[in-house]
Formats: sequence, structure tokens, C-alpha cells
Amino acid sequence: MSRVESLRTWAKRLKRDALTLWFCARHPDTPLAAKLLAMALAAYAFSPIDLIPDFIPVLGFLDEVILLPLGIALCIKLVPKLVMDQCRRSASDWMARQHAKPRSYVAAAMVIALWGLTLWACWLWFGML
Repeated sequence: MSRVESLRTWAKRLKRDALTLWFCARHPDTPLAAKLLAMALAAYAFSPIDLIPDFIPVLGFLDEVILLPLGIALCIKLVPKLVMDQCRRSASDWMARQHAKPRSYVAAAMVIALWGLTLWACWLWFGML
């Protein structure tokens, strides 16, 4: 398998796992900590706006390449295996029926609000100096 094919397979698995977390967040047997983490990760993964914009060299891809996969791996460890298997099947079925990537506009609004608060805090901090 070439590097390009292996990268495509990894990206497809990451997308499926993010969608799996979306199902885990709604599953009644998911523990609360895993449910909250799954909800946050799925919302961020499907947000049309990144926390760290991609045009920032190196840091722009940090969330997609390192932070998101690590968060997904942690969440997978927190969710019971039976629940994870059910949610993976649901995600695979959804991907077979739907071809569009889900979007989370709530997460996009939260990212915009976080950047707004950061800019406001910087303005206050540097304005007082």
C-alpha cells in the first residue's frame, strides 16, 4: 500500500471515528465523561471553522493531525466496547446512506465566540498597560 493510500485510509477512518463519537454522545449507555468528551470532539470535528486556522504554518494543522486523533483515541478507551461497536455500525450505516459530511454550526459559533473572547481579553490586557 502506498503512502497516499495509507493516508486516505487513515483520513477515512478518522472521519468515521468522529461520526462514531457523535453516535456515542447520544447513546444512553455511554458514561457521562465519555459522553461529554465525545460531544465536544464530534462538534469540533464537524465544525466548518477551526480553532487554529489552517493558514497558520504548522500550528494550523496541529488540531487535525495530533489533537483530534488523540482526543478520539482517549474517547474510544472511555466508551464500553459494546457501545463502541454499536456506534461504529451506526456510523458506517450513516456514511453508506449519506454522502455529505455533517456540520456543526453550534461548534462554529463556539469557536467564533472563543476567538472573540480572546481578542477582547487581549484588548483589555494590552489596553491597560
